[in-house]
Amino acid sequence: MVVDDHPMWRQGVARDLDEAGYEVVATTGEGRQAVRIAGATRPDVVVLDLQLPDISGVEVIHGLVAAVPGVRVLMLSASGEQQSVLDAVKAGATGYLVKSAAPHEFIEAVRRTAAGDAVFTPGLAGLVLGEYRRLATEPEATDDAGTPRLTDRETEVLRLVAKGMSYKQIAQRLGLSHRTVQNHVQNTLGKLQLHNRVELTRYAIERGLD
Repeated sequence: MVVDDHPMWRQGVARDLDEAGYEVVATTGEGRQAVRIAGATRPDVVVLDLQLPDISGVEVIHGLVAAVPGVRVLMLSASGEQQSVLDAVKAGATGYLVKSAAPHEFIEAVRRTAAGDAVFTPGLAGLVLGEYRRLATEPEATDDAGTPRLTDRETEVLRLVAKGMSYKQIAQRLGLSHRTVQNHVQNTLGKLQLHNRVELTRYAIERGLD
């Protein structure tokens, strides 16, 4: 589903997705309508603009996640400001891409979002992680004694997952097999009692891992 209040942009994005082989189940320019439509059409991925005329993109994310558990939300915004990115991720967005991205970058971002990867415009992941590192130094953000213990390798893989890297890219970076990387991720999910890579990425960001 494509949500953007500019008709020409909305139609262009929908057309690009259609030509790339994706089924666009709905398009709309209003946030509240997007939440209602999503509940009926159950999209796997929502491409969402941050600035909408009725409610904010962050409010829409909250509504989408509640209406369609497991939905993946890719923010597509003209704004690359750090606070906008932070707000979107904290609300539940899977990824964040600025509108200046090339068409092939957008399609690749949708593909990776559908696959469960956390996708960010180059540079934004670092900004998000940097901000959470700052927050993690504040007294109230200290770890509690019950935090599960990860191995050094699991922590290393977790950091790369948080940067939006695919299993293949992580395997190449660390000189491991694809299967070994998957095993590390599954072990980490089990230890942290999380369900997927999106939740794992949020955990890493909240802990200030890089």
